[in-house]
Amino acid sequence: MKQLFSLILATLLTISAFAQSGGYQVGDKVADFSLQSTDGSSVSLSNFASAKTVVLVFTNNQCPYAKLYENRLVTLASSYGAKGVQFVFINPGAADPGETLQDMASRKYRPYLADETQEVSRQFGATKTPEVFVLHNDGGEFTLKYKGAIDDNPQLESGVKNFYLKSVIDELLANRPVSAGDKRATGCLIKKY
Repeated sequence: MKQLFSLILATLLTISAFAQSGGYQVGDKVADFSLQSTDGSSVSLSNFASAKTVVLVFTNNQCPYAKLYENRLVTLASSYGAKGVQFVFINPGAADPGETLQDMASRKYRPYLADETQEVSRQFGATKTPEVFVLHNDGGEFTLKYKGAIDDNPQLESGVKNFYLKSVIDELLANRPVSAGDKRATGCLIKKY
C-alpha cells in the first residue's frame, strides 16, 4: 500500500511540474499567430518570414523591470535590425488599465502588439515581463532557440556581466550553437485572466 501511495504521489508531482512548465521548449517549432498592433493593423509572425531571427519580447508599460529594460531593448532592436533580426514586443496585460493600445502607442517599442486574450503568452509559456523568446528562421519555419532573461542585471545596465540575449543573437547570426540555455527571467509576474 505504501509503495502504491508513493507511486501515485510521484506521478501527480511529475504531472504538476509538467503542467506548470507549459509553453514551447527550446528546439520546438513555433506556430504562426496574429495580434493587433498599436497602429491598428494585424501583425502575424509570418510577416517576418524574411528575418533571420525574431526576438519576441513580452513586456508591458507599468512593470518597473520592463521600464528599466526599455532603452536597452530599443537599442538592441535598432542595432540588429540591419543584420536581419526583427524584434517584436508583445503586451500580455493589454486588458489592464494603463495598458490600452493608446497607452502602448506612447512607448518606444515597434511593433508593439496587444495580447488581450493572453493566448500567445500562454502558447509561449511567458510568465514575466520582460521575458524574451528568440526564434530562428529555419527555411520559413521558426524554431525556439532561447527563452528567458535579457541579461544578468535588470537594475543597472552598466553592471551587466552576462548579456544573454545579445550573445544568443550573435551566435545565431554566426551559425553557431546557442550556449546560453534557458535563463530565468527577472521581472513582474504576468497576471493571468
